[in-house]
Amino acid sequence: MNPAPPPSLARDRRVWLSYGLACALAWLMHLLAGLDAQRGSWSPWLAVYQATFALWPPALIGALCIPWMQWLENRNFSPAVRLTGHVLAALLFGRLWQALEYAADAFFYGAAHATAVMIQGLLTREIFGIVVYAGLASSFMAVLASRRARAGAIAAAQAEAALARAELAVISGKLKPHFLFNTLNSVIALTRKDAKLAEQALLQFSNMLRYVLATRRDAEQRVTLAEELEFVGNYVALEAIRLGPRLQVDWALDPTTLQDEVPPLSLQPLVENAIVHGVAPRAVGGKVRIASERAADDGALHLVVQDDGAGCEPQRLEEAPAPGARGGIALAALRRRFALDFEGRARMSIHTAPGQGFRIDLWIPQTA
Repeated sequence: MNPAPPPSLARDRRVWLSYGLACALAWLMHLLAGLDAQRGSWSPWLAVYQATFALWPPALIGALCIPWMQWLENRNFSPAVRLTGHVLAALLFGRLWQALEYAADAFFYGAAHATAVMIQGLLTREIFGIVVYAGLASSFMAVLASRRARAGAIAAAQAEAALARAELAVISGKLKPHFLFNTLNSVIALTRKDAKLAEQALLQFSNMLRYVLATRRDAEQRVTLAEELEFVGNYVALEAIRLGPRLQVDWALDPTTLQDEVPPLSLQPLVENAIVHGVAPRAVGGKVRIASERAADDGALHLVVQDDGAGCEPQRLEEAPAPGARGGIALAALRRRFALDFEGRARMSIHTAPGQGFRIDLWIPQTA
């Protein structure tokens, strides 16, 4: 596959504006030098004439060099061929300069004068032509390299963003089937015990499915904390039917945080872990605490999910929850989701120890 052609500079207005300003600056410097040389017999119009007459040929040829350089760079030539092209063009630049200057002199002053001027400045014009072309080529290549680097950075950023979106979608997909499978098993278990309770559970389950299967949600969408808590509430109510008084839930919510934005399905997997691992295995049950507050330092949304279950050894949970360990899939997916979705600004902290329960703190940044 051939590399993509460099960005076009021959059609860039800023390139032509910069070239025009450079020509104007060269003309002004030539004018000032002429005025200084004629200080005794001060003749500004003569200095203007000399500056214009001397610089119009290289200015015209230089304008033609920009499309030529763009064409040369657009071809898939080797560096040696490009260098050869530039060397020949530099030599041709001086010859064209002499030809245009000769034509102007012959038109205004006659062929004899034009020939004399050409012979006198033959070597000088050739050297000046090479120097001017080298300056133009260097400037052009510098601008082109800058544009290439910028285009490459933009392409890399776009590719990274696309990869992050795809990975977020995969992570969301990991959370949803895991949750649906466990909840469906709970509903099936209820149908064997109490049909009326099973009907109530199915209604709650349908409300949860409506939330999960909202097809317009993508990996980057946000929902309000109130919406996520309504979804969590349906899940807790469903588990309460199954566990009865063994499940106690303590809601400690700051009303000012209910309209804060969170990623969909970011809180429910944590509550599910607390119930499944911290409450359900114990004959006496247990308590789950769900809290929200405003972080004092940066205004982020601070969420807490805590149970008073048996807890476990930390086992470096902060670095990498192992699959198969308590909440390994949900915690690892949520951690990765935060890293991709919030560019490292969201935080998750895990505290646990044998006999001391399990606590997860989330800090989700909020836009102004």
